[in-house]
Amino acid sequence: RSTKLAGRIMFTTNSTTQEEFANPTVQDNPGNQIDLATFTEYLTEIRNQPSWRMRADRESDYCDGNQLDSDVMRALRERGMPPAIEPLIGPTIDSVLGMEVKNRTDWRVIADGDKEGDDVADALNHRLNQAERQSHADTACGEAYASQIKVGIGWVEVARESDPFKYPYRCQSVHRNEIWWDFHRKKPDMSDARYLIRRRWQDRKQAVLMFPDHADLINHTSSGWQSIDPALFSKDGGRSTDLSMAWDIERGWSVEEQEWRDVMHRRVCLFEVWYRVWERVLVLKTPDGRVVEYDEDSEIHLSAVGSGAIAPEWAVVSRVRMSWWVGPHLLHDGPSPYKHSHFPYVPFFGKLEDRTGVPFGLIRGMMYLQDEVNARISKMQWGLAAVRTIRTDGAVLDDDETFRQEIGRPDADIVLDAKAMGQPGATFKVERDFELNRQQYDRLVDAREGIKRTSGVTDSFQGQAPHGISGVAQSGLVEQSNQSLADINDNHKFARQMVGELLISLIIEDMAGKPDVVTIEGHGVKEDRSISLNEPAMDDDGIEYLNNDIERTKLKVTLSDVPSSPSFRTQQLNVMSEAFKSAPPEYQKVMMPYLFALMDVPHKQDIIQAIKEMDAKPNPEQENAKRELDIKEKVADAQIGKLVTEAVTKAIEGIFSATTAAEKIAMIPAVAPLADKLLRSAGFQDKDAAPIVPESEQVIPSAPMPENTNPLTPPNPDVGMQRGIEGGLV
Repeated sequence: RSTKLAGRIMFTTNSTTQEEFANPTVQDNPGNQIDLATFTEYLTEIRNQPSWRMRADRESDYCDGNQLDSDVMRALRERGMPPAIEPLIGPTIDSVLGMEVKNRTDWRVIADGDKEGDDVADALNHRLNQAERQSHADTACGEAYASQIKVGIGWVEVARESDPFKYPYRCQSVHRNEIWWDFHRKKPDMSDARYLIRRRWQDRKQAVLMFPDHADLINHTSSGWQSIDPALFSKDGGRSTDLSMAWDIERGWSVEEQEWRDVMHRRVCLFEVWYRVWERVLVLKTPDGRVVEYDEDSEIHLSAVGSGAIAPEWAVVSRVRMSWWVGPHLLHDGPSPYKHSHFPYVPFFGKLEDRTGVPFGLIRGMMYLQDEVNARISKMQWGLAAVRTIRTDGAVLDDDETFRQEIGRPDADIVLDAKAMGQPGATFKVERDFELNRQQYDRLVDAREGIKRTSGVTDSFQGQAPHGISGVAQSGLVEQSNQSLADINDNHKFARQMVGELLISLIIEDMAGKPDVVTIEGHGVKEDRSISLNEPAMDDDGIEYLNNDIERTKLKVTLSDVPSSPSFRTQQLNVMSEAFKSAPPEYQKVMMPYLFALMDVPHKQDIIQAIKEMDAKPNPEQENAKRELDIKEKVADAQIGKLVTEAVTKAIEGIFSATTAAEKIAMIPAVAPLADKLLRSAGFQDKDAAPIVPESEQVIPSAPMPENTNPLTPPNPDVGMQRGIEGGLV
């Protein structure tokens, strides 16, 4: 009984699953709310974090082709050098992003336990793949991966959609400059982070719609309290008292006004703060490994603890909470609306500095070489048009500025001063140094190759394989690029899996306790399958429970090993087509539906179903063969019946012969030994150790046969054995 109680703890409505245990839906504890001092402490800590965002913005500009700032342009103009840009960073990053799209895989839900949860896992896997498409999770993860590769950090929000006319779940990429986080965290999933703050500027009207209860506060804050007289705050009670307190808080807050208020455009900056508080609670560990928080109001929990089936243990757990701020004013504070124990923002970390934890990506190492390429091209272009002149003072009639502009033209016309040139030692030379351009070109080529070496992305990886190398060598170069990106791609895989876990948590939360039937389509290849979830049932003890309970099933989200991109499906189709051509005809019938399943053609399922129906319908040759087989079976049955009849007839004849022989032996026992001798002389092997009829020591005289004394029927010597068995003895 105690074991059953321990196993049924998960069925109670007050208990939570292992995912929910760290942050269950409980009544709000006002003591856990964040105050202005703590919020200000977070902002101060953020202000003192290492400065990296401006550098990340500049790295993104380099990827976009904005590589010459105003200072560089001014310096080039002063030197007379043309601005030049050869964007090598952008194509390199694009090739890496294309690799992510090409190798993109789907999420897969598997049961993290016994086989009983396979049906639940298949049903939730169907719902998760549907949510993946409808919530645009692939697009969000792709955009986060782009930021991860470029500057080392990207973010994806996994939340419920506030618009009721859209899909219930939302997955969208968030710009890095909107999110600040705890730099002291150690875990990549932010499960040990104290806080995460999202900062966004909102129009005053939109902010009022989000928080209608604080409309007056938002309106006055956005205008800088210009439309209100502070003298009115002296009145007692009501709304004036609240506004007076808010005004006093603003006056004493240490954060600069421009960081959260734009009076000119009537905008305010909303702070969405997610933070953790830690508590010491009692937990119960069930025999199957689940952990739930002890609920003293649950009869099942009390029975399990009272019977000794489970012993409660003290544990320190974290609670996720959320609050909204506009400047120093608290708009809302409460527990997280989600049952999982994570922030709804998933980080996609690229590379991190060892000492500071500052994120960075691939562009950081390519910026200097990109500047080198741009400078060399500009220098070479300038060098091709530049000339060096050596002239005596006054040798040219024009002024120096006009001379410099004219000498650089291919059709320059220079008028010399004859008097100045007639003086002893007068000189006028025009020279061009093309050898310097050759050196510039060599340095340019080296800088181009340096970008490839720094990023680890080769020409073969970008689809620009050099001529004269074999396919095996090209594959080796592509594999080298994959190895150089393996670490950052592994981080992306972890973050993408985390997005799937948060999304499946929302799906389970909405489906919990509600009976539902999930139909999994076979897409023409397999039969459609229906799975019932949360089906009410009752055990032998009369306790109600749910079959295929999604809250009780231990699940985990993984990434499928098979990519789901169109290019990979095309590759599969080509491989399957080659295997189909070389397969025997009987195997081709089996492979045909699977071959069509890989094709992107209209009415694919109808075609597969028609192929199956045609294969199930017999052709004329098969019907003739079946008819001939039926005839042969009937002939064989008739022959078997004939053999059985003959065997029965032979058996009856043998029985009759044996009975007649036994009758003869019984009447004349002396005949048996004589018959045995005759059989042995004919080669018969006796199977018995002793004679069937023992030899008699006394010869019993036979009784005299009756004689025919009737004068009407005298004995006929011809009558005897020739008359047959019907004649009998005379």
